[in-house]
Amino acid sequence: MTYLFRPLRLGKFLHSSTQICLLATLICVALPVHAQERYPDANRVVSVGSAVTEIVYALGEEDRLVARDTTSSFPAAAKELPDVGYMRRLSPEGILSVNPDLILTEPGSGPAETIELLGEAQIPFVPVPGGYDAEGILTRVTTVAQALGVEEKGAALVAQLEAELEQAIQAASNADYKPRVLFVLSMPGGRLNVAGLNTRADGIIKMAGAVNAVQEFTEYRTLTDEAIVTSAPDVVLMMSHSANHGATSEDLWAHPALSLTPAGKNKALIAMSGSYLLGFGPRTANAVADLRKNLDDLQAGES
Repeated sequence: MTYLFRPLRLGKFLHSSTQICLLATLICVALPVHAQERYPDANRVVSVGSAVTEIVYALGEEDRLVARDTTSSFPAAAKELPDVGYMRRLSPEGILSVNPDLILTEPGSGPAETIELLGEAQIPFVPVPGGYDAEGILTRVTTVAQALGVEEKGAALVAQLEAELEQAIQAASNADYKPRVLFVLSMPGGRLNVAGLNTRADGIIKMAGAVNAVQEFTEYRTLTDEAIVTSAPDVVLMMSHSANHGATSEDLWAHPALSLTPAGKNKALIAMSGSYLLGFGPRTANAVADLRKNLDDLQAGES
């Protein structure tokens, strides 16, 4: 049986109102687009978004890929494909040069001018929806599998990932340590740009059994010194390497307001690969387990 939306079997990890909002969002996003169409004969596929690319590989359909975007760096073989640019700054010339017969993208890909040009070229364009939680990952897999016409493979992968996610989330939820975690995206001008609610960082923090230290707003914002102190994080979470927009641990601990928080006093920092931590694709169950282990290791080191 082919379906776009799976029953919310992981609902025991979500508040009922969250389930309703998520389902409504998915319906509003997915119905007007091509997500319910199938392209089983598409053999020149461009994949935009790290999760989308990883799903194509996890389905065993990587031979159909002819290009990917800059964020798609896993598995290593993906980096051998032509790069059509960052997902929010896609090059229409780069995409058209590989003569695709299908484009799979994560929401937010652009710019609008590129999307319009691709539409004029009449290339099938499938946005892949999904929230920043376990159910969102399963929705992405189902959508990609259906677009590629490999629903049986998709069902098998969904079953595998559902079991892995349930195990990782359950183990994290059973942990006694529920730290307040502040995700720092960057430090423009020495100020902390952090993740609020309804972000990828917020989602992975919750899945790891922790609490987002920022509850007052959604998306990403720059915090005032007073707000940093009030947020009182126990742990700071960042992306590792160049993905952290140039912010370093030295920059963090030199921040006068952050130094007054429990995280600053203990220099409690976790840095993980951005695509691994925030991808919400096939590797997320492992990312949840690794983040949980890092949190527990920090607590053990402080005790």
